[in-house]
Amino acid sequence: MTKVGIIGSGFAGIGVAIELRRAGVTDITLLEKAAEMGGVWRENTYPGAACDVPSPLYSFSYEPNHPWQQRYSGQAEIREYLTGVAKKYGVDEHIRYQTEVATAEYDGRWHVTTTDGEKFEFDVLIPAVGQLSRPALPDIPGMDTFHGRMFHSARWDHDHDLTGKRVAVIGTGASAIQFVPRIQPLVRTLKLFQRTAPYVLPKPDRRYGRWHQELFRRFPQARMAGRGGIWAICEIMTKGWIGNQVIAKAFQGLALALLRLQVRDRELRAKLTPDYPAGCKRILFANDYYPALTKPNVRLETTRITEITPRGVRTEDGVEHQVDTIIFGTGFDTKDFLAPIEIRGRDGQDLRTDAWAKGARAYLGISVPGFPNLFLMYGPNTNLGGGSIIYMLERQARYIARLVRYLRPGQSLEVRSEVAERFDEEMQRRLADTVWTSCDSWYRTSSGRVVSNWPGLVSEYDRRTRTSDRAAYDLR
Repeated sequence: MTKVGIIGSGFAGIGVAIELRRAGVTDITLLEKAAEMGGVWRENTYPGAACDVPSPLYSFSYEPNHPWQQRYSGQAEIREYLTGVAKKYGVDEHIRYQTEVATAEYDGRWHVTTTDGEKFEFDVLIPAVGQLSRPALPDIPGMDTFHGRMFHSARWDHDHDLTGKRVAVIGTGASAIQFVPRIQPLVRTLKLFQRTAPYVLPKPDRRYGRWHQELFRRFPQARMAGRGGIWAICEIMTKGWIGNQVIAKAFQGLALALLRLQVRDRELRAKLTPDYPAGCKRILFANDYYPALTKPNVRLETTRITEITPRGVRTEDGVEHQVDTIIFGTGFDTKDFLAPIEIRGRDGQDLRTDAWAKGARAYLGISVPGFPNLFLMYGPNTNLGGGSIIYMLERQARYIARLVRYLRPGQSLEVRSEVAERFDEEMQRRLADTVWTSCDSWYRTSSGRVVSNWPGLVSEYDRRTRTSDRAAYDLR
């Protein structure tokens, strides 16, 4: 029987484990570095943490009946959902907790070594570590000199009471626009340091009452219609980011209209107006972010930070902003896929320094030449500028399960190099015509290569992964 190792127990790891069990593959081990499952929804517990994709779509299609409390669910509810799904499908029994992978080497089988020196052997290895798991801290001089409390939003210090504190928030990404409105009423002063203004769209959130849940339970068609409607809106949005200027301008106009409506002060509004096309950076959703910035105890700072001092933050104009607490809302390290795990494939080549020396790439975001029986979840060019990543993960899990089911003892599948090269050339050619090449963002490397995003609709990805094209692989 094929023995499979999966790294990670977030949505990606749980999803592929379920599909493997459905395919009859039961010798599965999930290696999880933490003491609990959950991935990004275990790590991010900051105030206001929630998904910016509606829950009916941010869930597995085969397990839609969770009684969601609201359209955009919070961190605790999403994690509860994932834990329940893992238990229902028996995946939780396959998880090894507090088992962090350090290296993986292939010599006909995958030999995995943990940071504690424990060793495993697998026929197939599936990294499912995600792109949003390692917090990114900016390289600012003097960070080790600060006398107050300092932490990243993904490592929220719940023991530190912010009441009455002078707080600096560095970064204005997806996390910051959620926690800033929550902490603003508590703090004495809040200085928000913004490098680039984000586009913010209205968040059409609402509570799901008992009648909603009863309707969804009794009439699955209503639930599916809601999911389908959200899916269609996301597909329309994606069309704007990949070339339809009419759609792109419509979403940009909606974001700017929200800004004009909620921020009356012209000087503040000018600072909050993006200077790049909508969609180039991640679009954010919030109803309370702009109103929080208009409060008397909040000040938006756009002057570049030069250093952290023992007493606060110094900006390029020489001003020292004295604060008690610094919170980094600076996102995650998304470009160095699979780091810090060292993976060596056939002939000893290193995945990150050799195969990906010029940027991460993989056939369908799943398979890399020279790395037999290694299949990636949420790999290069499978992220979305709009829509639910769970939809993509389901397709990847289905595709991988079919490949693994095809294997016999002693066999390996390796994507053909010419197939992978043609696919990568297609991806980069198509991505060159999208909005994601028009500014710097976490979607791109320093060389300008877009390594994160899928250049089409999710319906296209569904079609291209619906059958596992074994002609694209060498069977050894």
